[in-house]
Amino acid sequence: MKKLYAGTNNGKFTKSISPTPDKITKLGIARTFQNIRLFKSLTVFENVLVAKHMRAEQNVFTATFRLNHKEEKRMREETMALLEEQNLAHLKDEISGSLPYGLQRRLEIARALATNPKLLLLDEPAAGMNPQETKELAKFIMQIRDKYGIAILVIEHHMDLVMEISERLYVLDFGKQIAVGNAAEVQNNPDVITAYLGVDEE
Repeated sequence: MKKLYAGTNNGKFTKSISPTPDKITKLGIARTFQNIRLFKSLTVFENVLVAKHMRAEQNVFTATFRLNHKEEKRMREETMALLEEQNLAHLKDEISGSLPYGLQRRLEIARALATNPKLLLLDEPAAGMNPQETKELAKFIMQIRDKYGIAILVIEHHMDLVMEISERLYVLDFGKQIAVGNAAEVQNNPDVITAYLGVDEE
């Protein structure tokens, strides 16, 4: 892992990441990606179970001598409970790569939740979704916020989704922050209108 994150040519073409993603996750920050990154050859259940190991109370000794069966049972029970909460339990034995796009996105979010995050980062979660899937996603994100009481930071270009789920918006134009506020404030901000809707040139 250290070699992977440091890169083969560390200092030449890549920079070392510190702390590494596994340590960031243990600090309570989980994320999903614009391009879905599931373990596509694993089942739905296995994808979430893998994430549960981030909080496992075990070590090399307990694993070697099979002393962690109670811990493994707990993780499997919690994985099943999470799948049931997210309406994915009926798909637990399905290969994740065979799921429709919208369900893959939901599974990726469920896997992130399995790490018990305090902050959930969603990178363009509506990318590639049709209007119905986007509508279901908005409802799903709000349910997560209300049920788990965690902070959710969403980077998204789909304005209908952004306006529906966001309590506070930050608008960037070429990397520069041009507006902050609630949906109504941002929609009526002249800088946002100019940057995203354009103005008539005379």
